[in-house]
Amino acid sequence: MNDIQMGQTHIVLLQGDITVQHVDAIVNAANSSLLGGGGVDGAIHRAGGSAILEECQQIRNRQGGCPTGEAVITTAGRLPAKHVIHTVGPVWNGGSNHEQQLLAQCYSHSLQLADEHQLTSIAFPNISTGIYHFPKKEAATIALNTVKEYIEQHPATSLKQIMFVCYDADNLSLYQQQLQAMNV
Repeated sequence: MNDIQMGQTHIVLLQGDITVQHVDAIVNAANSSLLGGGGVDGAIHRAGGSAILEECQQIRNRQGGCPTGEAVITTAGRLPAKHVIHTVGPVWNGGSNHEQQLLAQCYSHSLQLADEHQLTSIAFPNISTGIYHFPKKEAATIALNTVKEYIEQHPATSLKQIMFVCYDADNLSLYQQQLQAMNV
C-alpha cells in the first residue's frame, strides 16, 4: 500500500529523492543553525542554491536559528518545489528526553506552516532517522499518526496531498506497514 485517502487529503508513500518533487513545499530535516549540513539538509541546500541559505541567514539574524521541534519556511531556490519548510528533528538519546514529542512537533508545525501559507502539497523526508539515529519504525509511526491527527483536527486544511519520500527501501517498507496497520 503506497497511498490512502484521509478526509480530503491524499497520503502518498514513495522511495526517491525529495529534492526532485514537484510540490508546494518540501520539508528539510535541518539543524538548528539552518545553515545546511549533511544528509537531506545538505542535499536540499546544494540543489536549491544560495537563495535558500540567504533566507535561512535572515531567519537566524532575526530569531537566532530554529529550536528542535519548530519549523520555518523559505523559498525553494532552484528546486522544483515552491518552498522549503525547515524543521529541526530531535537527536535520539534513548527516548528519555522527549524525543517522541519533539518529532511529532516537527510534523505538526510543518503542517501548520503549510496551512498558514495555503499550500496544497507537501513532501516529508524521514526526519531524524539518519545521523540523529531516531529508531526508524518508531519515527514512521509518529510521522503517520501525527499527520492523521492533524487532518482529523483540521478538516478544512488546504493540504490535498502529503507525501512521505523515503530515501531507502527500509524506510519505505516501514511506512507501508504502518499505513496498512492504521486501517484508515
